[in-house]
Formats: sequence, C-alpha cells, structure tokens
Amino acid sequence: MPVPHMLNSRLYNVFLISLIFFSYFPGFILSAIVSLSSIEIYRTHEWLKATPTVYFRCNEENKTILPDVKKANVFYTFKLEESWQPLTNFSSVKCKRCGFYVQDNIVADIVFDEWEFCPSDFTKPDGKYLRSKEKEFNATFLCPECLSFDGVASSPSDWHVGGKRIHVAVLVLLIALGSTILILMVVGAFKHWQRKKRQQDQARFLKLFEEGDDIEDELGLGTII
Repeated sequence: MPVPHMLNSRLYNVFLISLIFFSYFPGFILSAIVSLSSIEIYRTHEWLKATPTVYFRCNEENKTILPDVKKANVFYTFKLEESWQPLTNFSSVKCKRCGFYVQDNIVADIVFDEWEFCPSDFTKPDGKYLRSKEKEFNATFLCPECLSFDGVASSPSDWHVGGKRIHVAVLVLLIALGSTILILMVVGAFKHWQRKKRQQDQARFLKLFEEGDDIEDELGLGTII
C-alpha cells in the first residue's frame, strides 16, 4: 500500500474520531445565543422627560441599544429577528457580568441593574429566564441552546460529575489521537526501512553482477559468438 494512501487513511480516522467526540460532547463547540423576548421599564431615569437610550451590555462586549424601548410602563415584546438581536452568547458554562443601562451623554450612564448572567439561569422546557428588579424593569430572555450545556446542573455534585465526565472524554480523545500519531510514525518508519533495504539489495545485486564480470575476465571467458 502506498505511503500517501496510508497517511490519508489515518488522517481520515483522526477526523472521524474527533467528529464522534464532539457529537457526544457538544458543550466543547456550543455557542448558545441569548435573545431578549420582552422587557418593561418602570422609569426612564430622565429628569427632563427626554427620550432615553436604553442598552444591554456584558463586560468586555459592545453595547446593544434597544431602539424601541422609549417609554416607561410599556410592555415591549420582540420577534427575536430584530437587527440588534442577539444580545450576547455563551461558549461555556462560565457566567458573565451583564446589565441594563440608560446612556447619559453628560455624566456616567445610569444602571437599571447589573448581575451575574449564567447559562444555568435558563430553565426547561423552553430555555427562558425572567429577570426583574423592583421599580426598575422586568425582562424575559431566551436561550434554548443553553439547555445543552452539561454544566447547567444546580448542585455541586452534579458539577463534579459533569467535570469528571468531560475529563474522561478529553483523556479518551488524547489517547486516540496519540495512538493514531504513533501508528503513523511506525508506518512511516517501516516504509522508510523497506525503501532503504530495497536500495541496499539492488546495490548488492549490482555489485555481485560486476564482480561476476571481473571473474570471467580473469579466467579468460568471454561471450561465445
């Protein structure tokens, strides 16, 4: 079997193992988007009754301005298809520090509320999370993909079991990849040895042939015509 074909076959096996791994442990590649389903603010924080600029923001992320939220005590619902959606996304079970604010061009922005926003906040069966603060706002977030995280378990023991399961999966993947790389190295070394041995055999044969010609010349034997 040619070496390139063998290498392609082994690389395909590596890809197949990785695909199976990530199929069983989607949390490693999951990007769970968070959308705003509804919101109602109870006051605008604007002293001169100006139209407020309400926005959502997580630390180290850009602001998401809510252009439709202009009045207090109005219940706003969204189709989740607005140009400013989604609000943010989770790529792991780690929480983010997020909040709702009113933009102020003169002094510091006004805070409706800040909190630790986590994938585990979203509960079954529809992946909704309700957040409210007295005299400030009431909002509903939606993140169905957050339910796919192994880390949404609420108890420390569940977190421990989930973490242990992930460590075992990583170990299995590393062993599989290491074994495949070792096989590739062994196959490559064997093919190299075969090639060198073939070259040595050819050189030995040519040398024997040349030595046979020299013996014939010494004995005075020539080609009989």
